[in-house]
Amino acid sequence: MHDEPAAAIVVDVADMKVSNQAGDIIMTHALGSCIGVSVYDPVACIGGLVHIMLPASSVSPDKAKNNPFMFVDSGIPIFLNSLCKLGADKKRFVVKVAGGAQISQGEDFFAIGKRNYLMLRKLFWMNGIIIAGQDVGGNILRTMYLDINTGRTWLVNSERNWDI
Repeated sequence: MHDEPAAAIVVDVADMKVSNQAGDIIMTHALGSCIGVSVYDPVACIGGLVHIMLPASSVSPDKAKNNPFMFVDSGIPIFLNSLCKLGADKKRFVVKVAGGAQISQGEDFFAIGKRNYLMLRKLFWMNGIIIAGQDVGGNILRTMYLDINTGRTWLVNSERNWDI
């Protein structure tokens, strides 16, 4: 079991944080249909976490311009570039993904969680990025953590803690 850290860098919805500071733990709460992506370069000890809401920026180009992290297709490239600007190397990325759930009761007409995940997979595939671990789908909320010292990514909800 992993306890919640005393102090962490919090990533809000439609936001991202990157770090190369030993001791930093980056976290994001309430991943439901949203997608959380942690990326870590184990050689450079650089990592980050992004919390994405929707798959495609084409539904609202103005919102994407003001906050690209709302969308997979506009936020992920900026997130990955931010890591590289700190000194991370794309060839060493260790990528973990969580969320993409169906939280609402009944029929999931818009299937936002599934569409988020599919758009992410497509974007990664087009860029030669492999997902090393994931916990997606289902109907649970997840809180995601990334430890910059080790690259360990873990999830917490009301019932359990687990590594991915």
